[in-house]
Amino acid sequence: MSGIVAIIGRPNVGKSTLFNRLTETREAIVDDTPGTTRDRHYGTCEWQGRTFTVVDTGGYIHNSDDVFEKEIRKQIHIAINEADVILFLVDGTSDITDLDDAVAELLRKSNKNVLLVANKIDSYDKIYDIHIFHKLGLGEIFAISAMTGSGTGELLDRILELLPERKAENLDETLPKIAIVGRPNVGKSSLLNLLMGEERHIVTPIAGTTRDSIYTKYNKFGMDFYLIDTAGIRKKQKFKDHVEFYSIMRTIRAIEYSDVCLLLLDASEGIQAQDVNIFSLIQRNHKGIVLVVNKWDLIEKTTKTSKEFEEYIRKKIEPFSDVPIIFASVKEKQRVYKVLEKAIEVFENRKRRIPTHELNEFLLQQIEKTPPPAYKGKYIKIKYVTQLPTPYPSFALYCNLPQYIKQPYKRFIENTIRKQYTFEGTPMEIYFRKK
Repeated sequence: MSGIVAIIGRPNVGKSTLFNRLTETREAIVDDTPGTTRDRHYGTCEWQGRTFTVVDTGGYIHNSDDVFEKEIRKQIHIAINEADVILFLVDGTSDITDLDDAVAELLRKSNKNVLLVANKIDSYDKIYDIHIFHKLGLGEIFAISAMTGSGTGELLDRILELLPERKAENLDETLPKIAIVGRPNVGKSSLLNLLMGEERHIVTPIAGTTRDSIYTKYNKFGMDFYLIDTAGIRKKQKFKDHVEFYSIMRTIRAIEYSDVCLLLLDASEGIQAQDVNIFSLIQRNHKGIVLVVNKWDLIEKTTKTSKEFEEYIRKKIEPFSDVPIIFASVKEKQRVYKVLEKAIEVFENRKRRIPTHELNEFLLQQIEKTPPPAYKGKYIKIKYVTQLPTPYPSFALYCNLPQYIKQPYKRFIENTIRKQYTFEGTPMEIYFRKK
């Protein structure tokens, strides 16, 4: 299950608060000043065992009334083109504004799944005030309080009903699907061109020039897989603004369609906050990861440079740092094929299955040496371990008191498994269940 859900609406209706509620984070800055959300925020929401990506489309407001409508229109157009479900958020405690009307007009003309959400309904008597929003002509109104979480369960149930099941058509599902992702202008199109040996994409130093492609079959040098460039996932349309946001949307789509992601970093800029965000998104989607430090030829190096750079990257991406890091130069054709070889290795690691008897024999022995800490005098006994039949590595440990096992012990179990078996580059889930 996957898909993109975009939260839109005029400033100060609670978009960032709802984003934080759905993703169970505090990543988006919440402030009463209109236009606080400058950078796009995106994360994953899990509900009823299914996951999807949430995008907070708040930014690019410059605190002047005359540009509000223009900026909001741009955001709506992007959301209409890229998202699977749109949450149109209004302030349930106020009247309909001209801006609300303008947004609703655009949404009525679209063929997208739109849910009208009245926020700030934190008491029962306020529900009667939301009926005014039926004038917007967008159907059912979901009354919620993003601050307290009230009403969000019904909203999430409806979102799941509307999200499409993603299936890649006419593809050989036994072949790995590898996505090239990263911030604008780190060399994604240049890498694709080099791998294919032809100018499939226009390569310029201007960020955001990639516009269309989806899957490219690759069968050279004994390798056979699909490459996904981060562009073709969106419709062909000419947009001049918000390149950064397009890049995010395309990246989300590419991650969803992939098995393994090549996350390109710019060696001259180091690992930026958005690189870490993309890394986290890949991890939360349980896709394989190969970190590629591109433009390595531009760096003045000593014998310790790559080791120090690697340590710096691993510290930034903790606690999941069992990831291959390759220093490459697409322009100079340095270590590019090593990148591909490593991506295929990660694909195989992601499919690796450990026989149950072998897993129990090894892991129960390690658990006996380092048992879970007692909780309030109660001892936790783990009796049985099995690998679950998921597309990515996940393990269930059956015990008497799973509710008392904390995150550090989960990490201990994951690290123990990783030391014994090769799962490099693959996110892993550890579950403790009642025996």
